[in-house]
Amino acid sequence: MTHKILIANRGEIALRALRACKELDLKTVAIYSTGDKELKHLRLADETVCVGPASPLKSYLNIPAILSAAEVTGADAIYPGYGFLAEDADFAEKCRASGFVFIGPSPSVIRQMGDKITAKDLAEQSGIPTVPGYRGVLPSDEIALKKIANDVGYPLMIKASAGGGGRGMRVVHQETDLVSSINLTQQEAKNAFGNDTLYLEKFIQNPRHIEIQIVADGKGHAIHLGTRDCSMQRRHQKVIEEAPAQDVNPEALKKTLNACLQLCKSIYYSGVGTIEFLYENNQFYFIEMNTRIQVEHPVSEMITGFDLVKAQFKIALDMGITLNQDEILFRGHAMECRINAEDPETFVPSPGLISKMHPPGGFGVRFDSHIYSGYLVPPHYDSLLAKIITTANTRESCIKRMISALDEFFVDGIKTNHSLHQRLMKDQTFCDNKHDINYLEEVFLAS
Repeated sequence: MTHKILIANRGEIALRALRACKELDLKTVAIYSTGDKELKHLRLADETVCVGPASPLKSYLNIPAILSAAEVTGADAIYPGYGFLAEDADFAEKCRASGFVFIGPSPSVIRQMGDKITAKDLAEQSGIPTVPGYRGVLPSDEIALKKIANDVGYPLMIKASAGGGGRGMRVVHQETDLVSSINLTQQEAKNAFGNDTLYLEKFIQNPRHIEIQIVADGKGHAIHLGTRDCSMQRRHQKVIEEAPAQDVNPEALKKTLNACLQLCKSIYYSGVGTIEFLYENNQFYFIEMNTRIQVEHPVSEMITGFDLVKAQFKIALDMGITLNQDEILFRGHAMECRINAEDPETFVPSPGLISKMHPPGGFGVRFDSHIYSGYLVPPHYDSLLAKIITTANTRESCIKRMISALDEFFVDGIKTNHSLHQRLMKDQTFCDNKHDINYLEEVFLAS
């Protein structure tokens, strides 16, 4: 059995992974950059290795440095978490080629699902509903291009095949904007992802964002942990997530859940993953599959009692996990607020010294975070500071518990979006579950 894990990440997910390793009696190696010397999990790891300067390109995205750290410490496996190299098929391939277990799906599956066109084709083959559109090679001829767009129908969305995280997308409302929008998106995709392949699909105007959490063993067995609703978003970035998604057509959901499991079985998916959908007028529309742990995974854990991070280790290290859908019992409702180091009104990042902070607590409250009083938030990375998660028997009670948790929590020294969450928890549209993915930006923040 593998005994030593190198955690190739930082912040709260690195701490989360370290805790799971301790429960499984696995030794840990924590990597860090010169800008991250004060991370909490470094004090708890068995070994630590500096892999480069503060710049992510020279540290957390530096594949040779990470592999060297694994080699010199005698690590057997590498855990990528989310972000950075978590969905980099080349990294997974190099891990394996260097003799390390990559804790995640196979490189070929990451590559397949990372290409949006291939992913949609595979989804359709398993019976997963997709957004109507055009996924062939876009012609250079302007007349042919306009005909394809008219067949798809306006408004339409231009998407980069290699895109993700809300990048590489542009909405086109009329034909006169088509060619210039395609050229712009193509250039952006090439610069951001090194791949300028695009596709067109119908723009679903006011949907909810619903996702399905799956776990699969790579041997043709898969289970799901139900749904999450991640509709409260700003610039395609999730702000609040909850589980399960409510007010969903039960027949459409059952069919989609089964199709998702069929997809995972057909590609011999290994580990945890999330299949994301737009949902409008009782219809699910496949967006993409994320082949990693999600930031919002705690809400699924809280309503099922299933530890997703430990499952990642058990599956990858062949530690005898059994996946049985009948054993997954759903109970109550869970909600997560992402606390970011940013101005609550302008959303400008706010790095700096946390002079004082206090975590929330109490029955049904979970706090996933790496911050502490005296911690210096660096300016080089994602602004996520903490995740406050509450669980209760009903959504209404869950919101009330979150209000209480937010009232207890405070951070001094830097700005956070804490007050935004407090306002949202008392917003009537949110409380009535009537919001969609456009609500936060177009209605709440615009008023």
